[in-house]
Amino acid sequence: MIELTKGQEMALATEDGQPLTRLRMGIGWDKSPNAGFIGSGAPDIDLDASAAEYSGTQFFDMAFYNNLKTRDGSVVHLGDNKTGQGEGDDEAIAVDLSRVHRQIDAIIFLVSSYHGHSLEWTNHAYCRLVGDDDVELARFTLTAGVSQTGLVMAKIFRDGEQWRLRAIGEGIAVKVPTESVEALRPYL
Repeated sequence: MIELTKGQEMALATEDGQPLTRLRMGIGWDKSPNAGFIGSGAPDIDLDASAAEYSGTQFFDMAFYNNLKTRDGSVVHLGDNKTGQGEGDDEAIAVDLSRVHRQIDAIIFLVSSYHGHSLEWTNHAYCRLVGDDDVELARFTLTAGVSQTGLVMAKIFRDGEQWRLRAIGEGIAVKVPTESVEALRPYL
């Protein structure tokens, strides 16, 4: 497993250079113990994982809690967690790279706060990439508070016939995934 830092990239291939075909991007978070106003009893934090497909700078499709699968069937959201409670990944998105339409050259993974809470209200937030055999390939841990309501976690993109992953870790002002289409363009 590789702990990625902001801007770092890695090839999506096995140790012997074979391209990966199936991936799962998992995200996890906990509510910060000091979230909210003093004595108010902090509400649950509902973060949502999403994956947006682009062809160049043109938006193509998105998988998220309200649209569980892209039209080509290559990206599938595996369920909505509204509290971040529990162990392991709180939400996950499966990607079958062999099914991605040829014109798609980037898939961006993001997290947004459905109720508009700043991501400073979260604790232990991460994004991880898991391969075919359920082995964690890479992890990007959010180490600093993000004052925005959304976070561009990572993107996978075509590099010739191969795919690569880039850790991004940049805050954006979005509450629902569909608001992110324009906000994601600078990361293409």
